[in-house]
Amino acid sequence: MKRADAAPLAIYDTLSREVREVVASDSQVVRIYCCGPTVYRDAHIGNLRTFLLADLVRRRLEFSGLKVKLVQNITDVGHMSEDFEEDKIIAASKAERRDPYSIAREYEERFHRDCHALNIAPADLYPRASECISLMIDAISKLMAEGFAYKGEDGSVYFDATQFESYGALSGNRLDALKPGHRYEFTEAGAKKFHADWALWKAAGNRREMIWDTPWGNGFPGWHIECTAMSLEYLGGKFDLHIGGIDLRFPHHENERAQSNPLIESANGDEAVTLWLHGEHLLFEGRKMSKSSGNVVLVKDVVERGIDPLALRFCFMENRYRSQMDLSWSSLQAAHLVLERWRKSYQEWLTKPAIHSELVGKKVAEIAHHFGEDLDTPQVMLKLRAVEKSTLEPGEKRALFEAIDPLLGLNLLQIRTSRELPDQAKKLIDERAKARRDRDFAKSDELRDQLAALGIEVRDTSGGQEWSWRIN
Repeated sequence: MKRADAAPLAIYDTLSREVREVVASDSQVVRIYCCGPTVYRDAHIGNLRTFLLADLVRRRLEFSGLKVKLVQNITDVGHMSEDFEEDKIIAASKAERRDPYSIAREYEERFHRDCHALNIAPADLYPRASECISLMIDAISKLMAEGFAYKGEDGSVYFDATQFESYGALSGNRLDALKPGHRYEFTEAGAKKFHADWALWKAAGNRREMIWDTPWGNGFPGWHIECTAMSLEYLGGKFDLHIGGIDLRFPHHENERAQSNPLIESANGDEAVTLWLHGEHLLFEGRKMSKSSGNVVLVKDVVERGIDPLALRFCFMENRYRSQMDLSWSSLQAAHLVLERWRKSYQEWLTKPAIHSELVGKKVAEIAHHFGEDLDTPQVMLKLRAVEKSTLEPGEKRALFEAIDPLLGLNLLQIRTSRELPDQAKKLIDERAKARRDRDFAKSDELRDQLAALGIEVRDTSGGQEWSWRIN
């Protein structure tokens, strides 16, 4: 069957405050940069919602036949903690009494493992900040030469925010309204010309780990310059789309924009990034995830409860990326059961030849259209739910699932490996089926309780009873 036509993907651009089409500025490849993890701890499921956003964009563009290059950085140095005192990697190194690079590599590997569990396709490149120091030094040198940066009295190099006229266009902040000491900027004791300036390169001071020699002395990079240097280098200067969580809009992305624009060749008012895409926050059971609240949820927590991690992907897609989302264990459990049912249905449809009818083509096009309308995935999921109850032939349903699974990434065509049912449980299930046929509902309920004690949940449907392992 021919895929959906190459309908465009339009997303909400944070800079222009408009829904705009994503296009390849070089007419060949859509170039995308997505802010990656700071690898000092596991990424929680809120972080993964942002990384999934990049995956959905990429899948939709490729579904339309476009080529995509996606770069996602690994921040393994330079990201200061919120109390302005210490690099997050070094803080974790001290807490765990291990080498900081060992910490970074371990959590980087865990990040890749979690992305794989959510079927997030790998980026084309994962540059590490610690391995791109020369790129940052070159970028800082150019900014100093152009009058956008200066060396402070403390030996650090700062970006002069007053020299970038449109500062605040991305976040809505104004320089004259910003107060000293905004988030992620350490106290500089008057070394800066203006309180809203930020460090591009920080003097080492008493720091002895993760420092490099530069024309300005020993030190380490500021968080913001890392993404500027890596994105411009690995995406060839100007690029088409920058993706991140809404919490990065200010100051990180605002500062990135100010640094990047003067570094591109056509710097006379041109933008280094064409479109900016931001995903909203994730709450869990009504609260923001935090260590102090004790409700930080990781992918491994989902797996340990017996829930398919793709239930996370399912739930994320049932909500608009630009809306704050409240996730719960009950919604994850419900998504898990729907995925199991759909996969089981597909295995039944496999007994019939795929029918690539005109109606199937129309439905695939509708799903692709909703995806293209600012990633309206809730409408996509509604369409998919409707397929199950539709009058389509089994072969048509099969063809539809096969056509859209590359777009959804839910692995609908695969049966998830689960624990084998013990002989005792098989016997109880057979006995309960007989009790239902004999209309002995008291015995049926008794057998249901026995199965529940074994961790098995039984559901009665129009087609007979179904079972699954109980999700804790």
